[in-house]
Amino acid sequence: MLELLLLPLSQWFQPFNLFSYITVRAGGALITAFLVGTLLGPWLIAKFKIIQHGGETVRAFLPHQKKAGTPTMGGVLIVAAWLAATLLWSDLGHAYVWLITGTGLTFATVGLLDDYFALKKIWRNGLPGWLRLVVQFGVAALTLSFALSINPSPEATYLFLPFFKDLIIDLGIFGFVVFGAFVLVGSANAVNLTDGLDGLVSIPAVIVAASFAVLAYVVGRADFTEYLHIAYVPGAGEIAVVCAGLAGAVLAFLWYNAPPARIFMGDTGSLTIGAVLGTVAVLIKQEFALAIIGGLFVLETISVIVQVASFKLTGKRVFKMAPLHHHFEQLGWPESTI
Repeated sequence: MLELLLLPLSQWFQPFNLFSYITVRAGGALITAFLVGTLLGPWLIAKFKIIQHGGETVRAFLPHQKKAGTPTMGGVLIVAAWLAATLLWSDLGHAYVWLITGTGLTFATVGLLDDYFALKKIWRNGLPGWLRLVVQFGVAALTLSFALSINPSPEATYLFLPFFKDLIIDLGIFGFVVFGAFVLVGSANAVNLTDGLDGLVSIPAVIVAASFAVLAYVVGRADFTEYLHIAYVPGAGEIAVVCAGLAGAVLAFLWYNAPPARIFMGDTGSLTIGAVLGTVAVLIKQEFALAIIGGLFVLETISVIVQVASFKLTGKRVFKMAPLHHHFEQLGWPESTI
């Protein structure tokens, strides 16, 4: 928004030229999101304490019952700060901005409903799992279909494998949508599974979002991608502003989520973060980078898969409790150590 408003005025006030630089706007988005989230936090926490009084914010079967009563749905703080920064600093004429924002807000809505239903015990554990997955895959398919309309080049359906500059797989339109949907939904739910301890999602999410801001900027530069032998995606540079805003928003949330947490992000926050990161990974052709940089999310998800598979096949559990962080809790490890 600031670019559209102030850049045309640069002929009279030259410093407004700074808004043409993605790096400047990305920095502005990060700082703005952090400030908005930090300032909004105390008011939101106080409101949620009143609204959620008496609700179940910690599941009865989880180890950390001493946290019962801490308000949840703190993802609203993340979404509000991220949205404010994105709308203020990004180029609102850029299709990728609206695609990522729309996907993130849709997953945020799913998470908000899930948190609310669980809190009010409308459904025992929130939205039914099958319904969540149907909605998530439907949204993911729409997102990726729109992505192909934004970037209709043949390379849009390519899958670039890391460490092998000439190893490229053309997934085709159907394959791209299916694979991309699994990455997007898998990312959202992997972050959701990891959300169980104070700061456990926030810290790696900031690192991944900041890393993707850099990657998006690089991938959007033909000269950089040619030198580094990685995929070039026209217009991807603007995604850096969106990622920087997300990093700032999660960093602000961490201010109130660091142990001992004053608020939990809930599915509202974890699904949003995972969906945005998954969408960005597919758009900038860095799906494998997401698995590497977000390795903690992958590890937590694998621990659940292993636990379920082992119990179904042998009747025995590999871990005392899954996801993995609960296993360490059961061993008596303090949160800071985990």
